[in-house]
Amino acid sequence: MIATGCKTNFFNNKSIENNSFTLKTTYDAIAIRNQIISVFEKVLSAKENELDALLNLVIVGAGPTGVELAGAFAEIKRFVLPKDYPGIDFSKFTIYLIEGSKRTLNSMSEISSKTSLSYLIDMGVNVITETFVKEYDGNMAILSNGKTIPTATLIWAAGVEGNKIMGFPNDIWVANNRVIVDRFNKVKGYENIFAIGDISYMTTTKYPKAHPQVANVAINQAKLLSQNLENILNNKSCKEYEYQDLGTMATIGRNKAVVDLPFAKFKGHFAWLIWMFLHLMLILTVRNKIIIFINWAWSYITKNSSLRLILKSDKK
Repeated sequence: MIATGCKTNFFNNKSIENNSFTLKTTYDAIAIRNQIISVFEKVLSAKENELDALLNLVIVGAGPTGVELAGAFAEIKRFVLPKDYPGIDFSKFTIYLIEGSKRTLNSMSEISSKTSLSYLIDMGVNVITETFVKEYDGNMAILSNGKTIPTATLIWAAGVEGNKIMGFPNDIWVANNRVIVDRFNKVKGYENIFAIGDISYMTTTKYPKAHPQVANVAINQAKLLSQNLENILNNKSCKEYEYQDLGTMATIGRNKAVVDLPFAKFKGHFAWLIWMFLHLMLILTVRNKIIIFINWAWSYITKNSSLRLILKSDKK
């Protein structure tokens, strides 16, 4: 059973891969925090010609990750950083969100997309759609429309690809390094090899371009496959996988979220409460739920976070 998951897709652009930040792991999040704090430490003593790059933050990809990041940074700009750096004019700190398609949250409903765009604009985020980042050298982002943005921080959230493994013929791989499987998650051309989750490419009537690469798909494929393997051992028939979409949600900031459920769509404060509740319920153990709820409540009341440590390895 192959379940190698996915990684960030840089679309073979080495300049972006070598110089941008990603957000896939806890270590990535720590690296971004280190960068942001380090940038504003530098702003305090930077020369005039260095300030533009330091005071521009570029986020590429307006899916849930990019939208949530942009909203979070907009709130950090407003509530957190001015307290730590009272000598900096944060009206000059600009957050860009760049998206290649026509709208933000392209995988969600049109009402959620329009709502998220409205929230981001109100929060001061510069949203640029139908535009790609062509090159980034660590100091200057070159856009497909010919414009440039000087920036010392570019966060890449523009797509994923499977963690490809060696040994399979080329004809079973599709775009973004996903391996073709049937409705039982059996790899094309093999009887005893299965693939599940982000690495698998299963087409159905409901999903002719395969399932979205989200956790719920992988979890349910794993559950069904374990049952089917037992059925195979007991000479019973196997059940085809059918994905039941339970909905999609994204939070843009305090009291701002969008929720798409199969039977209804929400936005605003109520959607934000739904997002908080569901994420809290998915956390393991009652003790962790209580601790995180207290932390969330404290952050909500104080509009602040006490964590300001810069944790860096001595290796580059």
